[in-house]
Amino acid sequence: MWTLAPLAFPGKLLGALWGSLAPLLLWLRAALRLAGTDRGQGRQEGPEPEAAGEEEEGGGQDGPLTPTSVNYHFTRQCNYKCGFCFHTAKTSFVLPLEEAQRGLRLLREAGMEKVNFSGGEPFLKDRGEYLGRLVRFCKQELGLPSVSIVSNGSLIRERWFVDYGQYLDILAISCDSFNEDVNVLIGRGQGKLHHVENLRKLRRWCRQHRVAFKINSVINRFNVDEDMRAHIQELNPVRWKVFQCLLIEGENVGDSALREAERFVISEEEFQGFLDRHRGVPCLVPESNDKMKDSYLILDEYMRFLNCREGRKDPSPSILDVGVEEAIKFSGFDEETFLKRGGKYVWSKADLKLDW
Repeated sequence: MWTLAPLAFPGKLLGALWGSLAPLLLWLRAALRLAGTDRGQGRQEGPEPEAAGEEEEGGGQDGPLTPTSVNYHFTRQCNYKCGFCFHTAKTSFVLPLEEAQRGLRLLREAGMEKVNFSGGEPFLKDRGEYLGRLVRFCKQELGLPSVSIVSNGSLIRERWFVDYGQYLDILAISCDSFNEDVNVLIGRGQGKLHHVENLRKLRRWCRQHRVAFKINSVINRFNVDEDMRAHIQELNPVRWKVFQCLLIEGENVGDSALREAERFVISEEEFQGFLDRHRGVPCLVPESNDKMKDSYLILDEYMRFLNCREGRKDPSPSILDVGVEEAIKFSGFDEETFLKRGGKYVWSKADLKLDW
């Protein structure tokens, strides 16, 4: 069976050609595999053999990088239009379920302990069934210590908790403001759905179905002066992740971007002012642009690591074709920064000892 590997020839033309053909070739490879074209060829699943004598990009440590915590953005599609979004709907591709599971198994064999499913909006695909089956697979089949989701919350139904809640450790809901007018201004609104009221409903469901509840907020021009202390204390999440609005070339800034996020950007001083105002909130976990940029392992819809070191997302080869150890060399991941920002924490609900 052929694999996807970029041709080692110079020139911008071939590089651009490879960038445009890679997603199509990956889809074709997945379709052919599912159709049974690998039968009888004796090909074993798992990572490719180690590449000898190559130094990990952005590594510095001895031995290969370990994908301890991976953020898998399996879809770019979303029902919201947040103006600062830095992972936009540039494709509608989603891997066949069996291929996504195969990639997750490869990551687990390479040392993954936590997977976070994100998007786009991860509950959009098959009304959350695709996501639910991945969550169950990771907890039941792979035995992952932590499985989490980041969602805008608008498409989650209680039935999903009944079917899959036992396999989920943490549900993070994105909420940037407790003023509904600000949410609409940002683009985090849809029809008559009240984002903040829905957030409170999801908090109740998480408590009832024993899922740890988390809130993610992006601090930007339109909410930087807001005081959220009372609301956060009322909702009492296990973590309140507070991000500084980040620009990524080709996603929310630049000629090829689907968003124009410059008007949302705030300075380091303004971000620090927001943090100072909320200093007394014990669950607050702040992340400035410097902490965030290279400290996440981001896997896209084709299971390629995304390297953000140059302020844009440069994809690696897919782990489905070259294995985790080879692909992660191109990730730009800074493991030291990951650990310094507290990327590894108590992330299994069995260890959180929550008062449900």
